[in-house]
Amino acid sequence: MQKQTRIIIENVKPQLDSGAFFIKRVSGQIVHVTADVFSDGHDVIACCVKYKHEKDRKWNEVRMVPTANDEWQAEFKVEKQGHYSYLVEGWVDYALNWQHGIERKIQDNQHVKSELLEGVEYVNEVLTIADKSEKEYLKKIAQWFTDENRYDDAVKEAVSQELHEIFTKYPIRQLENQSAELKVYVDRPKALFSTWYEFFPRSASSEDGKHGTFKDCEKLLPRVAQMGFDTLYFPPIHPIGEVNRKGKNNATNAETGDVGSPWGIGSRFGGHKATHPDLGTVEDFKSLVKAAKNLGIEVAMDYALQAAPDHPYVKEHPKWFKWRPDGTVQYAENPPKKYQDIQPIYFESEDWKNLWKELLDVALFWVEECDIKVFRVDNPHTKPFYFWGWLISEVKKKHPDVLFLAEAFTRPKIMHELAKQGFTQSYTYFTWRNSKAELIEYVTELTKTEQKEFYRPNFWPNTPDINPFPLQHGNEAIHLIRYFLAATLSSSVGIYGPVYEYMVSEPLTNKEEYKDSEKYQVVKWDWNIQNKLIALIAKINFIRKEHASLQQTNNIEFCDTQTDQIIAYYKWNDDYSDKTLMVVNLDSHNRQNTWVKLPQRFAGQGVNVNDLITGNSYFWDQEWNFVELDPSLPFHLFKISK
Repeated sequence: MQKQTRIIIENVKPQLDSGAFFIKRVSGQIVHVTADVFSDGHDVIACCVKYKHEKDRKWNEVRMVPTANDEWQAEFKVEKQGHYSYLVEGWVDYALNWQHGIERKIQDNQHVKSELLEGVEYVNEVLTIADKSEKEYLKKIAQWFTDENRYDDAVKEAVSQELHEIFTKYPIRQLENQSAELKVYVDRPKALFSTWYEFFPRSASSEDGKHGTFKDCEKLLPRVAQMGFDTLYFPPIHPIGEVNRKGKNNATNAETGDVGSPWGIGSRFGGHKATHPDLGTVEDFKSLVKAAKNLGIEVAMDYALQAAPDHPYVKEHPKWFKWRPDGTVQYAENPPKKYQDIQPIYFESEDWKNLWKELLDVALFWVEECDIKVFRVDNPHTKPFYFWGWLISEVKKKHPDVLFLAEAFTRPKIMHELAKQGFTQSYTYFTWRNSKAELIEYVTELTKTEQKEFYRPNFWPNTPDINPFPLQHGNEAIHLIRYFLAATLSSSVGIYGPVYEYMVSEPLTNKEEYKDSEKYQVVKWDWNIQNKLIALIAKINFIRKEHASLQQTNNIEFCDTQTDQIIAYYKWNDDYSDKTLMVVNLDSHNRQNTWVKLPQRFAGQGVNVNDLITGNSYFWDQEWNFVELDPSLPFHLFKISK
């Protein structure tokens, strides 16, 4: 039989796909909950949000307050990592309904003796759960409610704020109803705020023509730290296949001495649990990870689930690959790109359970053996969604600090599904959003729609796979502009270097790819170069570390400007203790000026704006304020204070 209730609870937000997936937060963040809660008739109703961590026995609760049109809202803070549950509970509040009714009758000068006697019932119910001082008060007014000689006192206390607060504190819940239980997953703060730097470890050597090692990488750690990066990401560090190995510039046939693509994983030297012999041993890698950690840097590994034709899996587990009638395996393709050096893993194998277990063991090996807590996952959209949901959940059961970045430049719904399945962060379309209109539209989509609850963007101006057209043969200004935008629009940002800061951008003709791509060869870099771009990247990164408004993505408001060549936006942290305003000249060749409208929050106020890049300070006391930006320094990063 259906439970008797008069309360309707609808449209509970946030929730994803009717609760099929959890929303995301990091420890210390707020969950803002809204719901439509109403009942028949005119009785007073009340509702609350109940929440608890997965390891808590008792529910916490916070009362909701009405806004408009039967919508109620409340918020709660998540403190610990792991899953929280939350729901909305509503009830007819007969005690408050009684107080509201008697107040209206008293205002109408009606005699309320009978109503006072009714009130005794509600007072006595609360008496059993009130604290000592409250009990004394309640006993007193219960006596007055029945004493005709204290009628005036009784009437006064019946509508008092003190009684209202006690009834609110100890609600008598009748005909209550609950929403479905929903989930929020809470990660460590790095899930929301991170600054990534990528380089190829085999190019770390200071000697021309020599393959880099993990020891060489250790020598570069101070450089990475000085530039303000907290995450160092390496392409795959495993043995590289020798069968069908790619040559320079993706040549189908490798020449003698060609090192191949790191993503062609596996050879006679081992597979996904081995390191490339020219880089060093697993012990050498562990030493690198530890040295990085001492400098405040986490090493992120590439988790690429694919195999070279000579990967040990091919002989040991042939069922994990799909064989054609002629005894070969179709190599990987993403037309027009062909990957002859890679055999896709066959996830529809009849031996899929053992396959899944082995791939989980690979991730756990690096977590438990080398203290790896961050994975960049290669092409996750080419593997089953439910595999990722399972794998990420299994890893985080044992190691909740582990984070996963989804490298998937594909259709929106696929990218969203990966995030819902548990990926901590996601690559985005930022790389191809260049105009003011495109940037505003895209960031608004990420931060003002349902995506803000589950899709954590990581903005990369370039990657080894993507040499975007605006950067090709680009000047210093465009590199400054693109990094600044990425680092201040999103709380997570990354670059592939030293290509980026050295402004190496020569492309293959009519393609968004690098000529002489480092994916297929060792490059000798001069790691001692210092330039303006490096200095400003470091400056921006350290400002991000000092300002909470830049350590989150969703609190953003775009400001009006009078030209499409200048974009301005305002960011703040949850308690408004830190506020920043960014103004960017999008024209990398010409000086631009405009008037910038202050956010509505500061209407009618004068504010101090201190440029954290230059140190210059200004007082803006008008709604519109003039700015002029030269490509030599094409942005302002203002701290706002009164």
